[in-house]
Amino acid sequence: MKQIAQFFSIILVLALVIVGYNSIYTVRETEQVILTQFGEVVGDPVLESGLHFKMPFVQKPNYMEKRILDWDGRTTEMTTKDKTFIEVDTFGRWRIVDPKQFFLRLRDERSAISRLDGILGSATKEAIAKHELVEVVRSTKGREPQVDASLNAESSSLGVLPDIVKGRVAVEEEIFQEAAKKLTELGIELLDVRFKRVNYHDSVERSIYQRMISERQQIAERFRSEGAGEAAKINGKRGRDLQEIESVAYRRVLEIRGDADAKATQIYADAYNQSQEAIKFYEFIKSLEAYESVLKGDTTLILTTESELFKYLKNID
Repeated sequence: MKQIAQFFSIILVLALVIVGYNSIYTVRETEQVILTQFGEVVGDPVLESGLHFKMPFVQKPNYMEKRILDWDGRTTEMTTKDKTFIEVDTFGRWRIVDPKQFFLRLRDERSAISRLDGILGSATKEAIAKHELVEVVRSTKGREPQVDASLNAESSSLGVLPDIVKGRVAVEEEIFQEAAKKLTELGIELLDVRFKRVNYHDSVERSIYQRMISERQQIAERFRSEGAGEAAKINGKRGRDLQEIESVAYRRVLEIRGDADAKATQIYADAYNQSQEAIKFYEFIKSLEAYESVLKGDTTLILTTESELFKYLKNID
């Protein structure tokens, strides 16, 4: 009898341990718990950390995160208001604020991520479709767009950036407001939504590059045209200046030669007008110079006896 009593005592202790073990559960500071009984929610959510009690074997604790959770959306092709195909990659932050509603509607985080994909993806597509590309990629303040100085010509429309009415931050806010209302019904608080990356679609990217090349070619052509105009002006001015310099120089050469001839003539006159013999000697010298320049090689010269040039040849003996 004593052994039987000991056996039942051990059984009772083990049963009490098992029942006690299944009657308690712990909640960490980063967790919150919903108790279910046969799949149905019972009681209020357990938000306080520590040791808690439940009905053994019947009730089951369902743990949920209390911390802020990440949502990383898939890169999706979308169309802007100006019919530009882009690839948008978004991310967000969320947390469970109503565990009971969250459990009833979604059960677990995997289902929540799936609903977030649908709700945030749809809100993003709607917002992108209502705005032009420049509104999605640029902000209205905080940074002035850098414009190439070569594009600042008043007559040129190249590189003109359209005015930004809302900007990227406002578009993100539209997505946030639209999605937050729907997620509240699921016991989720949406904290933030941002664009991680916005890329052109491959087909659009090629056309963008082609347009950039075309714009640069137009700029280069304008520079060439302006350079050719300036070169023509410079060459024209150079030609006029050269003609003016040559004209002044030629006039100066003639003046110098005239002055020199006048001085030479004056010197000759002063030298040979001193006496009759000097005058005759001058005539004789000049005649010899004339003979030297006229009588060359096989030159045939016919002169009359009265010719001044023949005067000295006639008396050569």
